[in-house]
Amino acid sequence: MNWGVLSTAGIGRQQLIPAIKRSINGRVSAIASRGDKAKQIAAELDIGRAYTSYEELLADPDIQAVYIPLPNSLHKQWVMEAAKHGKHILCEKPAALNENELQEMLDTCKTHGVRFMEAFMYQFHPQHQKVRDLITQGEIGEVSLIRASFSFLLQDDPENIRLNKQLGGGAIYDVGCYCLHSIREILQEEPIRAYAHARHNAAHVDTTVAGTLSFASGVEATFDCSFDQFPVNRYEVIGSTGKIEVLNAYRPDKNLDGAGLLRISKSNGETHEMHIEGDQYKLQVEHFAEAVLENKPLFYTEEKMLNNIRAIDACYKSIETGEAVRL
Repeated sequence: MNWGVLSTAGIGRQQLIPAIKRSINGRVSAIASRGDKAKQIAAELDIGRAYTSYEELLADPDIQAVYIPLPNSLHKQWVMEAAKHGKHILCEKPAALNENELQEMLDTCKTHGVRFMEAFMYQFHPQHQKVRDLITQGEIGEVSLIRASFSFLLQDDPENIRLNKQLGGGAIYDVGCYCLHSIREILQEEPIRAYAHARHNAAHVDTTVAGTLSFASGVEATFDCSFDQFPVNRYEVIGSTGKIEVLNAYRPDKNLDGAGLLRISKSNGETHEMHIEGDQYKLQVEHFAEAVLENKPLFYTEEKMLNNIRAIDACYKSIETGEAVRL
């Protein structure tokens, strides 16, 4: 599949473009920027075509799919524009800033017959299926609690899009969305109640958030995310007879072998660890290309995308009102 990349954002240069090059069913054929930077990046990364506007790339008839790593506030505009040009779309998370935006994007993609998926790359790492398998096999008894954390220290730079409210900045949108996503995916259940509170910077952007999700099954979940803390990316599933800690939950690619680390502790004193290798960015782009080229269903469905943005919306509403929100 011939990919085009809309923008020269770091996540594209450092992760997605190399992943597509490692993939067995894709090639990066073009990159676009607003201005001349795409020409420089194309030369550095050996990409055949560089365009000085996004519109030019979308008009290229050879491009079958686009990857969109633009600021969150621009996702809706360019997903819809790409759909109108008949391009399949992999868009960075969060795909939209609220449920209404996402529904409009999904409807437009359906109208124009293109595939659209939000780029939650972490979920393609095999360690998470292993966690679900262990739970199903009863390795930790009956699950009662999940804790998820994703944080890193971000310098207070007004030029950073993560700290720009107008561009869709905020800790929940940037890293908390992974916590909410992983809790729901591991449980295979949607929350019925959400509560969250936040610390904001001077620009009114949430920089640290902590919250809870409640589920009809009786499971409770807690999450925290931050731009102000020591780097953490993990979740923990606690059951009646043991617990599973996923120590490199969202960015195992930072390890040389891309391995996730699971630690299973049992109430009888047994503890053991599992190293599970996986190239999550490569697995993501291969899955998307396979779905497009062979007309197969996407693992990450429209319903799953909508359910995650509903959880995000509920958390932001709770922060605004100071009250728990029912979903």
